[in-house]
Amino acid sequence: MTDLSRYDWVRAKIIAAKRARALGFKAISFGLVGVVNTFVDYSVFLIARAALSHSATVVATVGALADVCGCGSPGSILLIAANLMSWTVGVSGSYILNSSFTFAAVSQRKLRWRAYFTFVFAGIAGLIANTTTLVVAAQIFLLPIWAAKGCAIFASFVVNFSISNFIIFRVRTRVAEEMESGR
Repeated sequence: MTDLSRYDWVRAKIIAAKRARALGFKAISFGLVGVVNTFVDYSVFLIARAALSHSATVVATVGALADVCGCGSPGSILLIAANLMSWTVGVSGSYILNSSFTFAAVSQRKLRWRAYFTFVFAGIAGLIANTTTLVVAAQIFLLPIWAAKGCAIFASFVVNFSISNFIIFRVRTRVAEEMESGR
């Protein structure tokens, strides 16, 4: 192993500090986008939950489904349905905002169907974390719905930022890009 020159050592330290600062800025930007998406997600969730709960047809259908499949109480199934609706709206908004701002240097502010579907499929891990946390917090820990949804949003933030930063919007080398595009 060769010793680094003082120049190389300082250069490596500067690059590492720059990367750490960039990661911090990305996390802050991702968080700000998350605040907007949280408002949208929570609003759509409340509207969908209210609409589903006040529809006699939906309540009867969900009750029958719960009886047939034994997969949960009607209340849990309504929570999951409202959460899936709000997540779908939220993940679409998140992709647009994160492509345009947080990861703009990597995405070049271009929206691509392939990247969107990759973002959606990867976001399913966040959805699973979100829904599991919501149901556990509301049905097992008996937290109020607003608090359970808050816990669910935090869990999905951690999962989604990690996946977005380290997988979806990672910086690719020219060789990797050429291999992916088949050049």
